[in-house]
Amino acid sequence: MNVVKVTSLGHAGILIETEDATIVCDPWFYPAFHASWCVFPRNDQLSNEVLTKIETTQFLYISHLHGDHFDNKWLSKHIDRSATILLPGFPTSEMEDRLRKLGFTNFIATKSGEEIAITQATSIAIHCETAIADGPGGDSALVVSDSTARIVNQNDCRTNDLNALSSHGPIDLHWLQYSGAIWYPMVYDEDRATMRKLVDDKVASQFSRALRYVEALNARAIVPSAGPPAFLDPSLFRFNVVTGDELSIFPDQRSFLSLLDQQGFDGILAIPGTEIVVDQQSINVHHPLTQTEVDEIFSMKADYLQRYQDDWLPYIEAEKESWAEPTSDLIERLADWWEPLLRTAPTLCSLVNDVVLVDLGDECIAIDFRTATVRRSDRETEHGFRFTIDRRLVETVAAQKAVDWSDSLFLSCRFSAWRRGPYNEYVYNFFKSLSEERMARAEQEARRRIQSTDSVDEIRIGNWIVEAKCPHRGADLSVFGHLEGDVLVCQLHGWQFDCQTGKCLNAEEKRLKIRPAD
Repeated sequence: MNVVKVTSLGHAGILIETEDATIVCDPWFYPAFHASWCVFPRNDQLSNEVLTKIETTQFLYISHLHGDHFDNKWLSKHIDRSATILLPGFPTSEMEDRLRKLGFTNFIATKSGEEIAITQATSIAIHCETAIADGPGGDSALVVSDSTARIVNQNDCRTNDLNALSSHGPIDLHWLQYSGAIWYPMVYDEDRATMRKLVDDKVASQFSRALRYVEALNARAIVPSAGPPAFLDPSLFRFNVVTGDELSIFPDQRSFLSLLDQQGFDGILAIPGTEIVVDQQSINVHHPLTQTEVDEIFSMKADYLQRYQDDWLPYIEAEKESWAEPTSDLIERLADWWEPLLRTAPTLCSLVNDVVLVDLGDECIAIDFRTATVRRSDRETEHGFRFTIDRRLVETVAAQKAVDWSDSLFLSCRFSAWRRGPYNEYVYNFFKSLSEERMARAEQEARRRIQSTDSVDEIRIGNWIVEAKCPHRGADLSVFGHLEGDVLVCQLHGWQFDCQTGKCLNAEEKRLKIRPAD
């Protein structure tokens, strides 16, 4: 009898073995985001057999360019260069360019959603999401099928079309993110009571979104994956959820598995090295540790994390020591880099229409979106947004000419933030778009967002008639729309709209067209 074997490599990392193909997905081993994120549970103790399979795989799939999926340091030393890259159909060539720099030469270019055969018995389809909010260059999900089973590796791709991933047929295993993958709200300056509510709301939103995907795909079994990370740096250790009282959006697998069980779904706990063997009759799980040892990772999590920290702290400290030293012309270099980009994005600038202050400790940078200028400033300058960041960290990403500071800086959680009003996505869209190509995309997206039309598709939700698409990211509200009293919640990203006014409760510039049903 043919079987498909799927082995967890940790976080979003998966080794898929079909009838005639091996596919390695998102192998991540070294601490990411300036040594802030580490794989949880740890994956530095995989068996030699599994490591050999990874390094000699036929195919390599990287879902997107975030550091917990694209491990540049590990990839530079591992994976046979004869492996064929399954390349998502992103709008830019950034991923291919980076993989070619690492020595890979064999690529299968795909088109979003199109199923293709990669061997005689195995086919794949890669579904892409390409808005600026989907990360550097976009995000993607992989569907792998053979005559025995179908595996969906959704990782942290938030597909707008719930039916897209299930359009290829019934699904056996569904791997998806359920935990946080953002710095909000933990880094913001809020009192504890406010932060507790923000964190709880964020976790509820994450779980709600993940559950909608689970319900739509209706797989035989669901594997929570792509999180949470472990924070081993002592300065960030508070972001680990151990007792449940922590002000963190990173609950571990047990929390979501409990929800799945309550909803009647079959969830599988996978740790690095766990093998899930699928045939047409059964799904069997084999852990690399005894069940008692697996349980103790979570029941004795504080001790587990302490031992993990002891092993990796020298590496983390060395990474921090490698950050660039202060220079005398940082602000001038940033101005030379950023001001031309700001001038090419008048729509984006108008949607920020404020000053963003970057406090380096010894001096401040003012990014004035009203005048498209970058200048030296002080803390007294009137501003609507503020980031306080270690100067050496800013010097490091500036020296690297990093084009996405979401990936290269903010996801590290090594900063604090403040804003005067509600969330403004265009501030972060700027920091994600620090190249001519990216800024052109960000400006085009901003223009599309503000274009209004008198003719919009409408649907009924409860006693309200609403436009069919969420004004934030165009999510289908017939699928993701959920009423909570007089508030309509888009469960794709947790955005909320006052039903009486249509006003967005997350961001002032967004508004939903809504009216009472007749």
